[in-house]
Amino acid sequence: MRLENKVALISGGARGMGAVEARLFAQQGAKVVIGDILEDEGRRTEAEINESGGECVFIRLDVTSEESWQSAVGEAVNRFGKLDILVNNAGIYRTHNVVDTTAEEWDQVMDINAKGVFLGTKAAIPALRENGGGSIVNISSVAGLIGNFMSSAYTASKGAVRLFTKSTAIQYARDGIRANSVHPGTIETLMTAPILSDDAYRQDRIDRTPLGRLGTAEDVAYGVLFLASDEASFMTGSELVIDGGRTAE
Repeated sequence: MRLENKVALISGGARGMGAVEARLFAQQGAKVVIGDILEDEGRRTEAEINESGGECVFIRLDVTSEESWQSAVGEAVNRFGKLDILVNNAGIYRTHNVVDTTAEEWDQVMDINAKGVFLGTKAAIPALRENGGGSIVNISSVAGLIGNFMSSAYTASKGAVRLFTKSTAIQYARDGIRANSVHPGTIETLMTAPILSDDAYRQDRIDRTPLGRLGTAEDVAYGVLFLASDEASFMTGSELVIDGGRTAE
């Protein structure tokens, strides 16, 4: 029970990595609030966790809206009395190079992937501070560490998350608030399914990964669990890379 008596808010928690993180957190004793715009999937994940003995609440959350974030944090505190953990997990992926990226696509990716992390962090800090501290875990990507030949806006957004995390860490360390980023490699999820359905691309991703396989949502979730828990009490402003060795070459 590594998160016993903890309250966690996870954005993008309806499906994919966010849902896996929510299930794992609940199994480890946390009370979990999952926020997403996907209401049907969110309700299903909420029901699955509660039926398996966990404690979970779904709320509709638009990560690009400051008001929506304030409502989500308020719901977590009103329902469970406090907030210990924020996981900024929500994100989208687009695969265009610089010339082919439209201004509209750039704005959409940055709004969700970068601005969403900023707004979530801003909304959560007062509640975390009132609680005496807590943990913020931001899901970045290996694309936030190295260049990418096919996703300009996504890479820029994930690089922004990485450095924003470090700024958060040093600004709020004295409040007992830790902030760390997670950098997954190629993970098999619903978000990556369209590009991984191309056999040649899929094999290329495997070939570029020294461990010789793609990652799973569970691989990432266990890293997020560690950073969210008190086991990582001396970690802040750090990058946890979960990529099968891809960025080690």
